Parts: sequence; structure tokens; C-alpha cells
Amino acid sequence: MGMDLSGKRLLILGGSRISCEIVRHARAMGIVCGVTDWYALERSPAKRMADEAYYTSTSDIEAMVSLIREKNFDGVITGFTDSVLPYYAEICGKAGLPAYGTREQFETFIDKRKYKALMRQFQVPTIPEYFLTRDNFEEAADAIEYPVIVKPSESSGARGITICHSREELAAALDFAARTSESSETVVERYIDGPEATIFWLFVDGNYYLMMLGNRHVKHNQEGVIPLPAGYTFPSAVQPLFLREDAPKMEAMFRSMGIRNGMLFMQSKIQDGHCLVYDIGYRLTGSLEYINLKAVCGYDPMDMLIRFALTGDMGEPEIAKKADPYFGGKYTYNVSLLCRPGKIGTITGLPEIERLPGVIRAVVAHPEGDEITEKMKGLLAQITVRILGKADDIDSMKREMLEIQRLAHVISTDGEEMILPGLEESDFEGTVYVPSEGR
Repeated sequence: MGMDLSGKRLLILGGSRISCEIVRHARAMGIVCGVTDWYALERSPAKRMADEAYYTSTSDIEAMVSLIREKNFDGVITGFTDSVLPYYAEICGKAGLPAYGTREQFETFIDKRKYKALMRQFQVPTIPEYFLTRDNFEEAADAIEYPVIVKPSESSGARGITICHSREELAAALDFAARTSESSETVVERYIDGPEATIFWLFVDGNYYLMMLGNRHVKHNQEGVIPLPAGYTFPSAVQPLFLREDAPKMEAMFRSMGIRNGMLFMQSKIQDGHCLVYDIGYRLTGSLEYINLKAVCGYDPMDMLIRFALTGDMGEPEIAKKADPYFGGKYTYNVSLLCRPGKIGTITGLPEIERLPGVIRAVVAHPEGDEITEKMKGLLAQITVRILGKADDIDSMKREMLEIQRLAHVISTDGEEMILPGLEESDFEGTVYVPSEGR
């Protein structure tokens, strides 16, 4: 690609375990990595992996700019946490470094009230909502049709979310969500219990590319919490309709926001073949889809964002050819192993899994010795291992995903299996795109 970044210095905002992915990619490109947050070294895995570790808070803008200048960093990046994004934009602006989005753009796509209003303006399908708060609860609650889902206006990782089946549950959920939201505002939506899909967009110099649209296979395998994904399959059967009818509306919405670079995901419920969007992230995602895309399409959004941070250029001159959401007729997948609360004693089966013909990589989010706490229940933090793979056909993909689940075991220090029930044969029926159905 004509971009030698060897010796360039990159500052990564946030040292969580998943930020180790940024360090790993940057180092493979010859880049020197620094990581900063206010956590101690033992609570910041990416700091331990990086070349340099700092303890400046990402919300202290002036201190961050001073750190960048003092240590001669050539670029700044953040990955997987919504709350850091506005600070990232401001830090880059004051330090004179590239940021793929503006503070206004990030704040819009963080706030569910703001982006739902924007979607309605452009007729992008979204989940119907109730305009209900603790202040108007008594007069508005009687008009609610249950079940509903209550969310903080600003949150990620499924934090602060509750499904409610009664007036009493709704009142408690509003208080819980308000405590989780920085603004104390909440969103109350009609709860649609059905199939889900995730849409992934890539933005390069004001051009918009659908990277992939996949089935997000959520499972009701725990009581009292929202269902979490046990896996993803790409492409989804709804993709042709999406590209014809809904993608143009989304592109018009992106243009109205002045979006030029970066990547964005949209989680949605599938209804009548359409994707009703309920969550957006203008950032990298924990589902690690860049690993799939590198294997099936030959480009890597993670590497592109790293290049942008250091040069202001996404660095893929042939992206229009490579960004094929049909993968040239191939398929790709993600098996997400969810674990019940407990302390992890051993993880077995990964060497056998990694030898399967379609497996690209297994990524451990919680290694042996980590604990899945009760507070993590119902959050994406319960995903302990992700296995990414590819296949030539649907049947091969299905067989391999089910074989992965058979081989994998996460055993607690009490000697009990921690992996929750995962994908079943029925999850694949009618969900994956079949070429003979046409586009």
C-alpha cells in the first residue's frame, strides 16, 4: 500500500484487554505503541503489552495534549468504548492530529435519543419507542404495551438494560437505566423478541461501503437478562433487500452528518425482512469482524484506522474492489462462547479448534484465572472466547460452528462447565444468504 509506518509512535486511549488487539496490529506494522488510562498496570492489560505505559486520564484533555507533545506521538487511536470517543476527537483537534470523526458526530451516535431522531428524519427503520421518563411516569405508563426494553441514553456493552413486563418492573428499570447513563436520560422501546442482524459500514474519504451484514444469533440461555449473541453468520439472507431499500437511506443520513472516514456498526432486529436499528457504534467493535474481513476480502479495517491515526489516510486505494459484502460467494462466521458467573480454572479445546480447516483465529477475552462476576451477567463481558472462521458453503460453516461448540470447554475452579448453551441446528434455517435467491 506504499505506507511504511515503521518507527511511528501511536498513543492508544484505554488499556482494556480488547485494546491489546490494537497493540498487536500496530506492532505488526512496526509501530511503537503507548497506552494510557488512569488504571493501575495490573488492571490495564494493553499497558502491559505496549512499549510504553502512561497514567494520564483520557478525559483530561490538556494533560493528554501535553503527553502527546512531550513524548512525540505521531497519532492517537481509541477502539471499543463509546465514552472515550468525544475526548479522542477533542484531543486530536488540539494536538493537530487526525481524528476520523468529530466530537459532534460521536456525541450523536453515542446518544440513543439523538440518533433515533436522526434515523426517523431519513426514514431509516428503527424500533418504535415511548417518550416516557420518571417525571411523566404516572400519566404515560398506562399507555405502555408490554413488554418493553429500557436503556440508558448513553451506554454500550448492554449496560443498564432491562426488559420489563409490568408497570412495577418499568419503574425500577427507569431508575436503573438513569443511574447508568451519564446524562440520566433513558430510552423506552417496544421489545421485539426475534431474529437480529448487525450491519457494518466502512467510510473512506466520503465514500460509503457496506462491509458485511450478518445474523446476530442471540440466545435465551439465562433468566432475567437480555439475550446475548452466541454467534454471527455472514452474509444474512436479508442483505439483498437491505441494499436495495434501506442502505440508500442510511447513506443519505451519513452524508447529512458529514461522515468521511472510519467504520460504524448497527445492531438491529429483523422484521418483515428489514433491519430495525436499535444500537449504533461509530468505532471498532468487540465482535472482531476485521479478522473475518482480512481473511475473506483482503482488507483490514483495524489496520486502516491505525494508518489513518498516523497519516490522515485510510490507506486502501482499491477498497472499492475489495469491499464485497457477498465475499465472492464465500461465507464467514463468529462463534461467541458465553460463560456463566464463576472463576475460570481451565480453557480446553482451543488447539483442536484452531486446526479446523475454516478457523481463522481464536481470541480469548477472559483467560484462565479471570472471573465472570454476577455483575457481568447480561453484559457482553460474558463472552469469554470468540472463534472467527470462514467457509465455502453454508453446510460447511454450520458443521464447523457446531463442532467448535462441541470441542470448547471452560471449566471453573469448582470443576463445573461454564459455557452456556449456544447455537443449534435451527439457528441456521432461513437466516443465511443463498445465492440462488438472487440479489
